[in-house]
Amino acid sequence: MGFFSKLFKGPEVDEAKSSDNKRKMRALFNGVVKDGGKYRLLFGYTEDVSRFNYGFVHGSKTKIGNLIVGWNEADETIIAVPTMPDLSGCGDPTVYPRAGIRQAYRNKYPTDAFLIYPDKKSYIGIHAYDWLADETLYVYVSQEQELAAFTDFFMNRYAKK
Repeated sequence: MGFFSKLFKGPEVDEAKSSDNKRKMRALFNGVVKDGGKYRLLFGYTEDVSRFNYGFVHGSKTKIGNLIVGWNEADETIIAVPTMPDLSGCGDPTVYPRAGIRQAYRNKYPTDAFLIYPDKKSYIGIHAYDWLADETLYVYVSQEQELAAFTDFFMNRYAKK
C-alpha cells in the first residue's frame, strides 16, 4: 500500500457500497464501449481534464476528473471514460491503443500516476488507489486486486517500447 493510499484510507471498507459502485461502473462502461465486457475495470482520476467533459474544480486551481479505466490485455488497449463521483452518468470514451502511444510510464514523483502520451502535445495521468474515502470527489470503490492487476499490465506490457 502506497503513501497516498494510507492518507485516504479509512478504517473499514463498505463492501456492499463498493460492490454496488463496481456494478454501476460496469454498466456505464459497457454502455459506451463496444465489447466493454472484454475489459477489466478500475476507478481512477486525472488532473488532465481538458479533453474530458466531466471534470470539476478541487481546491483552488487543481482540476480533477473521475475516470472509469478499462484495459484489455489481449490487444493492449486502455480506455478512459469520464464519469461523476456518484456514477450518475459518463462521457465519451477515449481509446489508447498500445500501437498508437508515443510514450507510457509510471511516474513515481510526486504521485504514482500512470502516464500516457498519445502524441507530443497531450498526455493523461491516471491516478488509482485501493480506495479513497472522499465520496464528494471520488467514486467509492475498493479495488486492491484490480489495481495490482492494472499495475502489472501497465508496467510489464503497456509501458514497454
